[in-house]
Amino acid sequence: MMKSVAVLMGGASAEREVSLVSGAAVAKGLAGAGYRVSTIDPGGDVAALIAALAPAPDAVFNALHGRYGEDGCVQGILNMLRIPYTHSGLLASALAMHKAMAKQLFADAGIACAEHRIVSAAELAKGDILPRPYVLKPLNEGSSVGVRIVRPGDPVLTSADDWAAGAEVMVERFIPGRELTVAVMGDRALAVTEIATDRGFYDYDAKYAAGGSTHVIPAQVAAKVYDQAMALAVAAHQALGCRGVSRADFRLDGDRLFILEVNTQPGMTPTSLLPEQAAHAGIPFQELVSWIVEQAEYDR
Repeated sequence: MMKSVAVLMGGASAEREVSLVSGAAVAKGLAGAGYRVSTIDPGGDVAALIAALAPAPDAVFNALHGRYGEDGCVQGILNMLRIPYTHSGLLASALAMHKAMAKQLFADAGIACAEHRIVSAAELAKGDILPRPYVLKPLNEGSSVGVRIVRPGDPVLTSADDWAAGAEVMVERFIPGRELTVAVMGDRALAVTEIATDRGFYDYDAKYAAGGSTHVIPAQVAAKVYDQAMALAVAAHQALGCRGVSRADFRLDGDRLFILEVNTQPGMTPTSLLPEQAAHAGIPFQELVSWIVEQAEYDR
């Protein structure tokens, strides 16, 4: 019997537009693979989401990005409804999205992280927390939403109102060097991609705008570095307790790798890295989304 899959897309986060593109691509791929597909854009209405999931599909493909979609919130709802869903469960999703907690788990697993401090927006406005250059990051956002690099000569925040991404801020030492990313599928790392951009860093526009970045796959790095990046991505996936697919982002400073974050619901847009790495590994898009659906489960 044909399996029914509801694709969650859109949502209420700052990454809504990207999620709509991811969800459309996923829905098309699943339909082509023979699934009976419906799409749900819950916006920020939990009651509407629950209503749209009745009768329950065989599985939910969670193509939501950002807050409420990949931070454990919707995972909790799906757990209560006992509907299998793709990607990581509630705890791993929440841990990965909370940058400070994730870094603690990475450090415990022996994965190098950049030095950081968590401060209030008001404290940040009093002056530099770390020597410049440093990076300001929201604690619970994805796709580089709100991320800012503070370099020598840049203006400082004049008040807490200059920071609109939460009451707390992660101030992280800027790691110079090259940007690498590795997708993990189950317990297997797919490839290492180097990301180059002329925008200063791999920000939201570089991620999703056509021509915003260049992907070099496989990354032209030493074999030892390539193998280490693959191994560390799997180790980070396991440290958080992820399931299905994830993507780990690194900075390469000389020959040393520093993990930046793990994305538990990588983008599925035409410019996204996971489908690109899967194709490089010989996995077509329809096969990729089918595999992801077949791993769907809820936390028991």
